[in-house]
Amino acid sequence: MVTSRATFAEGESGQVSGPRAAFAPVALALLLCVIASGCKHVQPLDTKPLDAAGMDYNAIKQLQSYQLTAAEVAELSTARASGFSDAGCVEAYQISHSRGEAFNSGEAIAGLMRAGMREQTILELDKLNQLGLGAGELEAMHLAGLSDAIILEVARHRAEGRPELSGASLASLKNAGLRESTLLELARRGVPDSEAPAIIASRRHGAKDAEILHRFAGS
Repeated sequence: MVTSRATFAEGESGQVSGPRAAFAPVALALLLCVIASGCKHVQPLDTKPLDAAGMDYNAIKQLQSYQLTAAEVAELSTARASGFSDAGCVEAYQISHSRGEAFNSGEAIAGLMRAGMREQTILELDKLNQLGLGAGELEAMHLAGLSDAIILEVARHRAEGRPELSGASLASLKNAGLRESTLLELARRGVPDSEAPAIIASRRHGAKDAEILHRFAGS
């Protein structure tokens, strides 16, 4: 009886041919993947900066449940170290992620806290997405003595793309002697910044606050 050739035969070079030869590289690749995954250890997130900044254990655990990143730990630590509360840090983190963004406003929050702004005002500014590049101007406005209410009105107009008086113009109007209530009303009305020189000129010519509000109705 003639014996049939083996399915897996050796060629003239002595190498295995056929399906087994094709399977060998795949098996080797899978084996290497298993070895690599076994040797690779996932480093746990270091939250010690949050603890050092004064954050409570429960707040840290809550943030960890949101898949916190190392960069966000640094930003949150900066905010917390400035006096921003645990609850404020968690809420600010949630506000950023509700927009599909990583939390990166720690420095802005710290600056506003150092300027003496109330925490709730900062959170309102965050909801308006105004803690980005313009946060420095908002900080300067507060340092110039403009109230949180005025700053929020300016921020709302800015967020909506409506006319608004700049921080520098509002500070000049305050120095010209306009009352807080008048400044707030001008901000609410959306008086454009281009009218600030005319308001100051009117004041220098003796116009009272009521006359200025009557003349400058805004948008």
